[in-house]
Amino acid sequence: MGEPGLVLGIDIGTSSSKGVLVDSRGTVVARASRRHDTARPRPGWFEHDAETVWWRDFLVLARELSAGAGDHPIIGVSVSGIGPVLLPADASGKPLRPAILYGVDTRAYDEIRELDREFGEESIVERGGSALGSQAVGPKWRWLAKNEPDVFERAKLFLMASSFLVLRLTGEYVLDHHSASQCDPMYDLREARWAPDRVAAIAPGVELPRLAWPTEVVGSITAGAAAETGLPQGIPVTAGTVDAWAEATSAGVTAPGDTMLMYGTTMFLIQMLSDPRPVPGLWTTRGAFPDTYSLAAGMATSGAITDWLRGLVGGEFGELVAAAGEVPAGSRGLLMLPYFAGERTPIPDPDARGVIAGLTTAHGGAELYRAALEGTAYGVRHNLEAMREAGGGARRFVAVGGGTRGGVWTRIVSDVARIEQEIPAETVGAAFGDAVLAAHALGWEPDAGAWNPVAEVVRPGADADVYDEFYPHYRALYRSTMDIAHFLARKNSLA
Repeated sequence: MGEPGLVLGIDIGTSSSKGVLVDSRGTVVARASRRHDTARPRPGWFEHDAETVWWRDFLVLARELSAGAGDHPIIGVSVSGIGPVLLPADASGKPLRPAILYGVDTRAYDEIRELDREFGEESIVERGGSALGSQAVGPKWRWLAKNEPDVFERAKLFLMASSFLVLRLTGEYVLDHHSASQCDPMYDLREARWAPDRVAAIAPGVELPRLAWPTEVVGSITAGAAAETGLPQGIPVTAGTVDAWAEATSAGVTAPGDTMLMYGTTMFLIQMLSDPRPVPGLWTTRGAFPDTYSLAAGMATSGAITDWLRGLVGGEFGELVAAAGEVPAGSRGLLMLPYFAGERTPIPDPDARGVIAGLTTAHGGAELYRAALEGTAYGVRHNLEAMREAGGGARRFVAVGGGTRGGVWTRIVSDVARIEQEIPAETVGAAFGDAVLAAHALGWEPDAGAWNPVAEVVRPGADADVYDEFYPHYRALYRSTMDIAHFLARKNSLA
């Protein structure tokens, strides 16, 4: 049991930010959220303005949550955010342009190949843990140097969402090891440090942040930050981390074999490892705790497709989910490739595109919506197969994120991938995971079973046999349409 008081966790997501206040028993005493826009100035570009999205969201959420603390003091803060992202800043920490987001932003296609030739693909994977793709930060630095040289020349600091907030709150320039391990090819995975030769070749003149673990206290709230946020001056702030790893921590996905499926705007999978297993097509990273590793996979779209479909066919999410639940497995003969923004893993192809096969005039919104859920489920199965081939040993699956609500999507994934999924009580948990990290930093030693117990278990059902019949055709559909998709990607002029 920790000392009396509350810990604050705030997470900056792709389309919204969330925050919680949690007591020493793991009880959420207040929660708040705030939606925001993601800019798409050109095809394949995704950006956030750090001032008007990240910092403004933090200010609003911190003040709202502080008002809900009552007589209980806030005694610790941890933050997380989307990542890896590239936010170049001047020496004072002032952003020089909007942040270039994670793997959904595919602008650095040519620079990936350039760095592959420069350092060697095998060497990049062996030293850094991951092949270069749209998720990698290094190619985005190279893109910046070639396309915005004035910004590149003025860049002195490199920030992500979590480290930007930590800098604003404490004045400390620091990044956690997990986030750094996604900055391929600039981090040495086994040595747990920056790779100075590659940093010098990619971002010369940039002072990289010192490294810490997500549970480490790296500073305290300054007087200026206290005045802006309403938080008490002097309370400790941890290094924080990328949102998906905070979410994994929230669900107790910390032991080797634990695997998290995060149902959100994108589908993200994290499997904990006892030792690194770098392979092309997946990401091997440092974990949220010292001496831990993880094998990760990320689909470029998932919930984003259902949001797009809702806009096309109209109606509320609840209505569409209910209607999709009435459609039989196989969506009455529809098969969808969910590559609407390219794909990240295990097919690192920014020019992959969405495909809906089998359409007739008899199909409606319910069938399309279910086909989208099934398409992402096939993508989950594909990624889990790649993890197994890499030597990962999944023994427990935990489902988190907003997409777990309603039950239809998780049931489809369990059927398609033939896995049993635990759903914890707190499923939208990156902010809750931040609170767990802050609790560790304070020495509370929170127990995942007590703080976030399992609320439901989803098991495969009879539809699994139907999906076994469809799955080989899903795999074949990408191969058979790849050249056409690449041609169409080059012709796309939509912003």
